[in-house]
Amino acid sequence: MTTYEEQSKLTDLSATAERVRRAVESVIEGKPEVVRLSLTVLLAGGHLLLEDVPGVGKTMLARALAKSVDCSVQRIQFTPDLLPSDITGISVYDQGRQEFEFKPGAVFAQIVIGDEINRASPKTQSALLEAMEERQVSADGRTYPLPDPFMVIATQNPVEMEGTYPLPEAQRDRFMARVSVGYPSPEAELRMLESRDGLSPLDALRPAVGAHELVKLIESVREVHVSDAVRRYAVDITTATRTHPELRLGASPRATLHLVRAAKAAAALAGRGFVLPDDIQQLAVPVLAHRLLPGAQAQLNRHSTEQFVTEILRRTSVPDPYAAQRLRGA
Repeated sequence: MTTYEEQSKLTDLSATAERVRRAVESVIEGKPEVVRLSLTVLLAGGHLLLEDVPGVGKTMLARALAKSVDCSVQRIQFTPDLLPSDITGISVYDQGRQEFEFKPGAVFAQIVIGDEINRASPKTQSALLEAMEERQVSADGRTYPLPDPFMVIATQNPVEMEGTYPLPEAQRDRFMARVSVGYPSPEAELRMLESRDGLSPLDALRPAVGAHELVKLIESVREVHVSDAVRRYAVDITTATRTHPELRLGASPRATLHLVRAAKAAAALAGRGFVLPDDIQQLAVPVLAHRLLPGAQAQLNRHSTEQFVTEILRRTSVPDPYAAQRLRGA
């Protein structure tokens, strides 16, 4: 059973997350599910990839999420001439001290917004690999830790491919989830026209949580219980992607780990101290689809990776959601 102390932590987490949600939704009109998923990734300690057509608010969502947390923020505009050292930093020779001094790059912030990440060369994109996975930067034989918390929120445009470089599999696999913002409803678009006739809503946005408090929230999420049956369910889903005849690349073990971590955050946001199969199901598409590569036949038939994940969810047996909880309370 959930103890009084655990329930108190969950209550505090839900209240704090609600403040962040309201802050972000004051900027992003009519997209509660997108905001909730972004908040889930934030609390799970993951990185977020925002992919959609131009003008739907990808960068606005990234900036709103970053501004809702009182921490250091850096924005990197990815362009073809951007160098890896612009991201990670560079060693400069100090004449007075007669030694090299490391000058940190833009990645040394608690929230890093990578705008149009697929416009930079693969060499520059790879500068983020170590930072995103190990929360550190290696340069000139030394290792420099990144601040805590650390989150990369990247945007990319999937339809305008002129002058872009597709993200390599290793890069996409480091993003916990991919989110498509989508067009707003006509009512939300009307409200946007009324509210944004003057100043940007970002100007009025104030932080809803501090960096130190966010670290504690992320630690609380890690304490959410996951039963053996739910773990097996997550493994069954990712294993099915690796054996699917129409997929030439399935989900990695890192994807399974990200799926369970995101499910923990979703459970905590719902005020639960344990993960349900429903949490896994709701997050499977945004966490897994961007990591999969369809085979030639699937591409010919124009089958999306989202369709494959949905199909796998339909034919994977679902465990009893409360069996483990009954055993814990016995």
